[in-house]
Amino acid sequence: MNNFFVIVLDGVGIGELPDAGKYGDEGSNTLCNLAKVVGGLKLPTLESLGLGNIESIRGVNRVNKPIASFGKMSEISEGKDSTTGHWELAGLHVTTDFSYFPEGFNSDIVTKFLVETGCKGILGNKPASGTVIIEQLGEEHLNTGYPIIYTSADSVFQIAAHEEIIPLNNLYEICSITRNKVLIDPLQVGRVIARPFVGEPGSFSRTKNRKDFSLDPPESTVLDILLENNVQTIGIGKVNDLFNHRGIQKQILTKSNEEGCETLLKSAVETKGGFIFANLVDFDVYFGHRNDPPGFANKLVEFDEFLPELLSTLEESDRLVITADHGNDPTTPSTDHSREHVPLLYYRRGVAGKNLGVRKTFSDVGKTVAEFFGVENQLNGISFLNE
Repeated sequence: MNNFFVIVLDGVGIGELPDAGKYGDEGSNTLCNLAKVVGGLKLPTLESLGLGNIESIRGVNRVNKPIASFGKMSEISEGKDSTTGHWELAGLHVTTDFSYFPEGFNSDIVTKFLVETGCKGILGNKPASGTVIIEQLGEEHLNTGYPIIYTSADSVFQIAAHEEIIPLNNLYEICSITRNKVLIDPLQVGRVIARPFVGEPGSFSRTKNRKDFSLDPPESTVLDILLENNVQTIGIGKVNDLFNHRGIQKQILTKSNEEGCETLLKSAVETKGGFIFANLVDFDVYFGHRNDPPGFANKLVEFDEFLPELLSTLEESDRLVITADHGNDPTTPSTDHSREHVPLLYYRRGVAGKNLGVRKTFSDVGKTVAEFFGVENQLNGISFLNE
């Protein structure tokens, strides 16, 4: 027994789920659609692992002898957010949906926000694209000092502020107060997100100092169970925020895919007998939400070019899962997440890959991790450890 890695390619879905229409996501297919738009993807390492065996992806061939087992997974929890996606990957079936705000936040929430945070006013208070709303309201924010409040199709309360107007520590404190004193029961808001930006009117840009303030998972996840059984758990990137830092022994902040990949390599060398759970967020944040297929494709190429180095560091006793938490199709009019299957690639060095089929739940990942470490659990899902 050595290490088990789970790498979440944030937003990299692979085809609409049967209930996609409920979410307005008919036709969404992040990987296949963006491959068509850019004239084909060139991902030789992912191809060798079996990515093209899951679905027909332009430029990614089907191979006769994939070096990883392959399949795709369905989400049974409500929603299409990173929080529920990661919680389900960690073994939970989230049966209650979060709170959503398609018309913005009501007056009671706004009043409580102003009272608890001490802010003198707000700007925005509507569903919006993060890059668009700072262009629309950034100058007024500079003049008034009021934070920009907005939401999306997901269960989020997002707070944007210029780093020179509301310093990072102050913005994080406002978010923490919002999380713990404003959005309380019966509200179930998935995440409060700090969205700092810099620049001048006409050239504002968001920084990499984003921070998520999540709810606690409603039940024990594979992270909690492993930590209770003295198995080292390492969270890389956004994973730490999404679990509200629970069940994670070593928490590593990363601000880009590049930092996440560097940390994965370091963890592969330094860790023995641990669970390394990483989120690579750039696909979602910079390209999915901004409907940028070429940028999305280039970021996939960068990940593919990184993979050989990671694979070369893995021992025969290591395990690696590459998957996603939801879709974010950059080719559709929507700039929000999309309700999709997620790819599943399961790598064991020197073991021929097999078709794992369509898994009924993301939780098969958490169940597999638990079986690998031999811990008793009541997690949802069916293990594919030895399939």
